[in-house]
Amino acid sequence: MNTESQLKRAANSTLLSLLNLTALPVIAFIVLLILFNKTEQKSIDRYYVVLAIKTNLIAGVALILVTAVMILLGGFDSPWTWVYVLSYFVFVHALFILFATWTMVRSWTGKKLTKSFLSK
Repeated sequence: MNTESQLKRAANSTLLSLLNLTALPVIAFIVLLILFNKTEQKSIDRYYVVLAIKTNLIAGVALILVTAVMILLGGFDSPWTWVYVLSYFVFVHALFILFATWTMVRSWTGKKLTKSFLSK
């Protein structure tokens, strides 16, 4: 059974994930790590904190890879740099933001993401 405080922490963790991807990078991630320590194993809030941390780590790796590609294919002075930057933010980063928004809505229900796929 999910308690009200667990659901609130789950929603807060998904909000922090979204904030880390948009307005408060690094700061929101540090708060996510602190929130991780306040959760219990096999609870709904731990599930969403871990999901948020994994999502943001994958987004960080993707950003590092795009930066590496930019440097390898011409550096920051190349006109193609803007093509890489804009393509990344329009296609890849937007998907991370969409996923974080979806997890936030699912956390409000108190259900895990996988449960909806298995019930159909």
